[in-house]
Amino acid sequence: MLKRSIGGNAAILTLFALVTAGTLAITQITTREPIERAIREASARALLEIIPVERHSNDLLVDTYPIPKPYWALLGLSDGGDINLAREPDGQITAVIIPTVAPDGYSGPIRILVGVNRDGTIAGVRVTNHSETPGLGDKVDLKKSDWVLSFNGKSLQDPGRDMWKVQKDGGAFDQFTGATITPRAVVNQVRKVLDFVDEHHEKIFSAPVSKRAVEVEQAPQDSENK
Repeated sequence: MLKRSIGGNAAILTLFALVTAGTLAITQITTREPIERAIREASARALLEIIPVERHSNDLLVDTYPIPKPYWALLGLSDGGDINLAREPDGQITAVIIPTVAPDGYSGPIRILVGVNRDGTIAGVRVTNHSETPGLGDKVDLKKSDWVLSFNGKSLQDPGRDMWKVQKDGGAFDQFTGATITPRAVVNQVRKVLDFVDEHHEKIFSAPVSKRAVEVEQAPQDSENK
């Protein structure tokens, strides 16, 4: 009787574990796509906040250049990413937007877009996804605070590479009252983006128009010719 009872309980526990695992798997599958879509939409809005339409004549969303794999780790990108290119009518690239992830946020990774002008100054910074503490670390989000606007116009020369730290660490950037880890992570990651651009400036700012951008531009013309 005891063995039968133990066997019955084991079967129930196994069934419960299988049902739970199946439920979690289904939940993950059904929620992954909406979450990824929301991140993409937030990123698209942020692109045009960093470099508004009046600053470029191309389709910023499709004119992109893939980030070389050797630099994924530097930028915190596990699956790579694309640099968005902003061009003048003559095709010259005037600014770029680079995705990056700060892996050391207080509550987890912080996804960031960093716009860099041709002269090496920052066009803008936007945090597109994070899990930071409401009322403290979430001030990296422009909806909560204008802190990220303090990056505008900064470069590796201003305030100087050694000053790309929060004030608590002897740097030039403010931290939040009661929250230093989050701004420290963002400042450090933005500096890494500037280092990347500085090292590969010529290649980045001479990138050809992407195949996708050419296809999008030709589509209306093909439609008119039919």
